[in-house]
Amino acid sequence: MEDSPINDPGKAGKTHQQAAEKNAPQSGQRPDQGTAPTNDHYRPDPQHERDESVIPAPDVANAKYHHPILAQPPEAPTGIRLEQRATVAAGVTAVLKSMEFSWGESGVSRGTQVLLKMNQKDGFDCSSCAWPDPDDHRSVAEFCENGAKASASDADSKPAGPEFFARHSLAELSKMTDRDQNNAGRLTHPLVKRPGDNHYSPIAWPEAFQIIADNLNALDSPNEAVFYTSGKVPNEPAFLFQLFAKMLGTNNLPDCSNMCHESSGAALSPTLGLGKGSVTLNDIYEAEVILIIGQNPGTNHPRMLTALQKAKKNGAKIISVNPLLEAGLMNFKNPQDFMNPIKALGALLGDGTQITDLFLQVRVDGDMALLRGIMKHLFEAEDMNPGQVVDRGFIKEHTTGFESFEQNIRNTAWEDIEELSGISREKLLEAANLIARKQKIITCWAMGVTQQRQGVQTIQEIVNLHLMKGAIGKPGAGTCPVRGHSNVQGDRTMGIWEQPTKEFQDALGKEFNFTPPYEHGYDTVEAIKAMYKGKTKVFFSLGGNLLAAGPDTEIIAEGMRKQKLTVFVGTKLNRGHLTTGETSLLLPCFAHADIDMQKSGHQMTSCENSMGVVSQNKGVLVPVEGQMMSEVAILCGVAIATLGERTNIADWVAMTENYDVIRDHISRVIPGFEKFNEQLRQPGGFYLPNGPRERKFTTKNGKANFTTTELEKYQVEPDQLILMTVRSHDQFNTTIYDYNDRYRGVYGERRVLFMNPQDMADRGIKAKDFIDITSHFKGEKRTVEKFIAVPYEIPKGNVAAYFPEANPLVPVGSVAKVSNTPTSKYVVVTVVPTRKTVGAPLEERLAVEA
Repeated sequence: MEDSPINDPGKAGKTHQQAAEKNAPQSGQRPDQGTAPTNDHYRPDPQHERDESVIPAPDVANAKYHHPILAQPPEAPTGIRLEQRATVAAGVTAVLKSMEFSWGESGVSRGTQVLLKMNQKDGFDCSSCAWPDPDDHRSVAEFCENGAKASASDADSKPAGPEFFARHSLAELSKMTDRDQNNAGRLTHPLVKRPGDNHYSPIAWPEAFQIIADNLNALDSPNEAVFYTSGKVPNEPAFLFQLFAKMLGTNNLPDCSNMCHESSGAALSPTLGLGKGSVTLNDIYEAEVILIIGQNPGTNHPRMLTALQKAKKNGAKIISVNPLLEAGLMNFKNPQDFMNPIKALGALLGDGTQITDLFLQVRVDGDMALLRGIMKHLFEAEDMNPGQVVDRGFIKEHTTGFESFEQNIRNTAWEDIEELSGISREKLLEAANLIARKQKIITCWAMGVTQQRQGVQTIQEIVNLHLMKGAIGKPGAGTCPVRGHSNVQGDRTMGIWEQPTKEFQDALGKEFNFTPPYEHGYDTVEAIKAMYKGKTKVFFSLGGNLLAAGPDTEIIAEGMRKQKLTVFVGTKLNRGHLTTGETSLLLPCFAHADIDMQKSGHQMTSCENSMGVVSQNKGVLVPVEGQMMSEVAILCGVAIATLGERTNIADWVAMTENYDVIRDHISRVIPGFEKFNEQLRQPGGFYLPNGPRERKFTTKNGKANFTTTELEKYQVEPDQLILMTVRSHDQFNTTIYDYNDRYRGVYGERRVLFMNPQDMADRGIKAKDFIDITSHFKGEKRTVEKFIAVPYEIPKGNVAAYFPEANPLVPVGSVAKVSNTPTSKYVVVTVVPTRKTVGAPLEERLAVEA
């Protein structure tokens, strides 16, 4: 273990030398991504191992009467105001909102310091989305509105310490809105809820570690513990978390990826050999056609709009596919332009850059049919122009399965395509005509695709489109799953996965001299089921908020209550910390923006973005006064207390004192991380190996594989609608910053249902009426009450609501094929007026509810 302080104590406190800056890849160039590409970790289709037994539907509507600690957000209205939806994203309003939130949360000096160092090569990684940073020049303000909100929230200078928790019981805290919980301040001291208590109270760190150790060591089997991870966790603590779980003896490592892009990995691995995207940021600039499917970049990945703007200026055509007309898909005013005297006036007065050239307002769950329609047109165009539409040379050299795929597309009836997608044959021809003569094609997608029933198969159709066009493995072309949280992709790379490969486990066991478990563990859905059925006793959450992120909220809550111990590591209070096991620990950790000082000095961690770039994260703020610890220090403390002489205690101590030691371990376990410490210190970081980017497909047969999918038709009753869950603009994942969604014209309220006006009229529902929503799944019903109807431009038969408020409607048993991802983008519901308030004026309804 050369270069590690553990082998040479004289190196403690010293860091590897800063590497010389290398020339970043320019437009049209491929990045240096190291040696030979590696195969992916994903083992497809493990469904035969899953628990298929039925969990009865919980009494969602009456849960508030049965449990004083609310698992669902409170129903009380917060005061709704509706305006016209926005047609332009960002602009001067985004700048003002960024400043307002950042300065309001952490003060002008602290807030400005955070913004100026966010996403800089010598700064810290934004704690919200995983959109990549430019390889070369970075703006002085390399952040977006949502990133500013996320980092300002992390940099909150208000403490939520022992005094706060002494004043408020868990039941009282649960009656706060999710926004108010987050805005209560930073967690500052380790806390415990002991058996029978209704408050969190202070506890010393050594005792907290011992409680965890005692409970874990008392288990009849290590598989009675569940280790859940948030995508916000950097690489170094993620690696330690999975190492500790495996040293304990379990692969129960569910994470938020199971609920978002698991479908992407399940689709991409058997087809291309790698469950990640194949493009770089420079490819976006080079593309001739960009398809954006099931993604709302204006709210969820706002910095992507800058890349799309640049692509548009270079001549790209953009096709947007979404059930909702989102502002970020319409027009974009780049906030950076307001810093340029030449561009400022035009940016202020103009309409910005038109993003979408062709908008296809698809029905919820209709993307697969839409893609088939486009490809059916492309085959017809190839018939009329042989050799000019389909890249048969690429297909012959690099792929298998084309003939079966082609026949499948040609045999698909136009009637089925139009019915399922809601898009006419003529409109799909417009899309096909934009694509037909082009090969520099990129398709971007997000949870609007992955959380469908056939999310995996839909992504396989995306791959089919790229393969038939030869649109992969060259500049300006490829697949682009746009990941959500900052390091959700990196956590999987680090081994946070319930289905580890033998190769990964062998390397890990060799490096740390132990025998890791090889049987598969619980993913998120399986963990929820196991907890509910009493098969587990300890739930350990490294960040995140499973209660608010997962399906079937009341099932998760009941599972939490059955645990002997729940452990939550986090920066701020959330609802998931309140529905607890018999004993519960709430352990405060540093945020990305915090300075992490250990024995060897100022530490840095690392994150991997959506395009496979690993870069450093080095905090800039003095942490709020208290007893917070780094995630690394917490995990090392837990490991030492739990494993004792079963592990190398000196190694865990060394890893706490100098994170270079962790990276040295990683460099010998995970391909692509050779010389990790050296590469990480290159300004901008480094690219991981990516086979599809170089047309090296590390599938079992060494080829890119076409897929022949089945287009399934589902029937719903005449009064039933299809619900999808979405985020508001003042939200990132489960963190709620405010009650507004200004791009959709909703202010002061989150408990809303977006409905087609005709669907409202058919049900006798008016704008702002209170409604109850019931989901239907295999004869079961789940009902949430007192939502507010909002008329919106959404396809007839479809409705949308925010999560986590609508998550109680998502059955834990309703999952995507293969990936086991909850189908939050396909929930069958009925909607009826809330009887005692229907038709009354808003003021009267609010008074009744108050």
